[in-house]
Amino acid sequence: MTEQILQPIQVNKKGYYGEFGGAFVPEMLQPNVEELRDHYESIIADPGFQATFQRLLKDYVGRPSPLYFAERLSRHYGAQIYLKREDLNHTGAHKINNTIGQILIAQRLGKKRIIAETGAGQHGVATATVCALMNMECVVYMGAVDIKRQAPNVARMKMLGAEVRPATSGSQTLKDATNEAIRDWINNPENTHYIIGSVVGPHPYPEMVARFQAVISEEMKVQLLEQTGSSNPNIIIACVGGGSNAAGAYYHYLNEPAVRLVAVEAAGQGIHSGHSAATSVLGTKGIIHGSRTLLMQTPDGQIVEPYSISAGLDYPGIGPLHAHLISTGRAEAISITDDEALKAAYFLTRQEGIIPALETAHAFAALDVLAFQPNDVIVVNLSGRGDKDLETYIGHFERFGT
Repeated sequence: MTEQILQPIQVNKKGYYGEFGGAFVPEMLQPNVEELRDHYESIIADPGFQATFQRLLKDYVGRPSPLYFAERLSRHYGAQIYLKREDLNHTGAHKINNTIGQILIAQRLGKKRIIAETGAGQHGVATATVCALMNMECVVYMGAVDIKRQAPNVARMKMLGAEVRPATSGSQTLKDATNEAIRDWINNPENTHYIIGSVVGPHPYPEMVARFQAVISEEMKVQLLEQTGSSNPNIIIACVGGGSNAAGAYYHYLNEPAVRLVAVEAAGQGIHSGHSAATSVLGTKGIIHGSRTLLMQTPDGQIVEPYSISAGLDYPGIGPLHAHLISTGRAEAISITDDEALKAAYFLTRQEGIIPALETAHAFAALDVLAFQPNDVIVVNLSGRGDKDLETYIGHFERFGT
């Protein structure tokens, strides 16, 4: 490893991880971003905030989520494989950890209205859930394509009282939903808080979201020590679109160079097929949604439309933390195709009786790519459950389910 990798990995005062990050926002949003940046750390540090946050994580979300030893998977792959069961959280994914934290911040800042973007719908459901809990107005932007392929989550959001607004521009997926949410925020800067769902966007969002999701790795350390005698695994595997579940799984291991961090992206129909979301391979340095990161773009800076069967990974960039980790070699990126993810999902279901979200299925497909030693301890962050993807899975049953 290089000396750069061994240096502590943390965000600086301007919101940069190395050369990635920052806050590139329209002038009308500067006061909102500055207000959040200037106050969020003191709010999070307040004992009253922490007491409420920890109580809700325990009694409402159901934390700590289990760390499950997957015996049959372990035998198959010849390693000790553990699953961090974020799929068992209330709302079915890791997203609720962040939305609870952010809505408590929004209340402290006097905001009355919440907006959010969503791809797979899990962040939208988690946002609608906390808005119902706290009796706050909720508007969720979602790509028109994703509204069709994630219909169960759309229904859940509406039942929770949220207004779901379709994004009909571009590829009508996550990128476009984020664009629409930012436009809304520009038009409603005073009373609205934007709950960004991933480690993307202008500073302080990437670090703030990562800190709320860091409960994942905080629990993992305790659970691994109890089950294996060591708080450190050999490898942590997580899927990455924007990358919030991965940031949470990595957070307490960022400065533990002996722990391999594996980020699994969506290769779609193939990395170089023209229908992919493999940002680490296809991306170059640029600015998207308020931060400097790696993103898929043409030589003249136009965004290349991403593609993945998985709505949550269908994004042309990655968060600046992940861009830094991958570019420095601290994390290794693996690109998984639609078919590989579908195969892995069916295999996990038949081996362990767990139906994963399509996003998470990409992480499990990486087990077929990596080489292991029998004593290696592997943690896969099972970031979401597959209820929302059953229609897609059923459509491929003849190919993968027999």
